Amino acid sequence: MISSFSRSPIRTSAALALLVTLAAALIPQAASARSTGVLASHKSPFNCGKTFYANNWTPSHNPSGSIDWQSYGSDAINGETVRATAGGTAYFNDAGSTSYGKWVEVRHSDGTRTRYAHLATMVRAAGGSMSVGQGTVIGTVGSTGGSNAPHLHYEQRTSSGAVDTSPTVDGVTVSLGQKKAITSTNTCGGGANPHTPEEVCGSGYAVIDSAALTGGRTYLLYNSGNGYNCVTTLKTTNVGTASSMSAFLEPQGEARVTDSGSYGYYAGPVRLSAPGQCVRWGGSIGSSSYTSPFEHCG
Repeated sequence: MISSFSRSPIRTSAALALLVTLAAALIPQAASARSTGVLASHKSPFNCGKTFYANNWTPSHNPSGSIDWQSYGSDAINGETVRATAGGTAYFNDAGSTSYGKWVEVRHSDGTRTRYAHLATMVRAAGGSMSVGQGTVIGTVGSTGGSNAPHLHYEQRTSSGAVDTSPTVDGVTVSLGQKKAITSTNTCGGGANPHTPEEVCGSGYAVIDSAALTGGRTYLLYNSGNGYNCVTTLKTTNVGTASSMSAFLEPQGEARVTDSGSYGYYAGPVRLSAPGQCVRWGGSIGSSSYTSPFEHCG
């Protein structure tokens, strides 16, 4: 049975027209890419071991062939970490209270694309972009835009822009009219880091920014409930082997606080109260380091 909140996430013709116009403006065709290619190696967009329903329902789902990821059993999907299903360049967008709401498109090396919509949070502000690998955190599940309840709207598109109506995720093909429970293997293999930024920083924190390091990534998180920021640096290579790492946070006008040492998985968390303040943040793994300007001042 299709749950009530899976009805079309793009509910009005006006919103659809806006989306089509926006997509045409934002997404140029890749001239060198094959015209119909679809990546075959997508993982689920969730943490390793998480199981959610992939619902490719029809009719009246817009666009046809897109997946609504929904709660499975007692595991509610709201607030879940969203990860890139394959590597590429992520572009961050915000359609406000219409259409996709907060959404991300990842453009892959063969010209194909994936879209992730109705996000509660994104790791970059709208208009931003960043390079991602398979499993890189890009946001969290929400219900922004034309959504009736929390879920993740997900699309796989060919290099020509057409939606693949039978997308394959973690080796499972979900054709039109099918609803399948899929368990994620994203970040599971090859010594992947078992920790997430949200787990390290704690309940209530969501990723609002991140920066790539050689061998990992440093993350800035925010807790809207208490006004605290949190910074942590996580490894993606040599996971479990202790080596030099750091994470730091510096509210403007205050002293910098740093956690540094020889760690196997992550540095931090560094948590500081900074409501309404600009912050400088960053971290390091070995000789690779990142220091932000003062930003995120809201």
